Amino acid sequence: MTTVLAPVTGKVIGLAAVPDPVFSGGLVGPGTAIDPRRAEGEALAPLDGTVLKIHPHAYVIVGPDGRGVLVHLGIDTVRLRGEGFRVLVREGETVAAGCPVVVWDPAVVEAAGLSPACPVVALEARPEALRTLAAGVVRAGEELFRWD
Repeated sequence: MTTVLAPVTGKVIGLAAVPDPVFSGGLVGPGTAIDPRRAEGEALAPLDGTVLKIHPHAYVIVGPDGRGVLVHLGIDTVRLRGEGFRVLVREGETVAAGCPVVVWDPAVVEAAGLSPACPVVALEARPEALRTLAAGVVRAGEELFRWD
């Protein structure tokens, strides 16, 4: 079992509420999403592992068991070309769950006319493999879901 932590503080809204059909349709994988608090802060590693991919607006951490979790900071935020984001880690770096990965400000994303919603996706997982998904408000570093 893999425990996935909330990368950001905010309200759990679920993938269906993400304004992007790729995420809301579960095409990337099952998971959930967080509507983040509108304040600059750190987005954290959702599990222990290796940074497989890092962009200012998204990252993938792969655990020792090979399970990968995608964190996407806002929707269509690739269009910001890194503005409003500061990357703190490198690809290939080993991180502990809860380690800061990116500094960003959801209010800047929203001011640019984009959604700051943060999908957190269990890559290549079956939907039924996820359980005990958090609801309501979560704080960064708290358990978000378990992946059996």
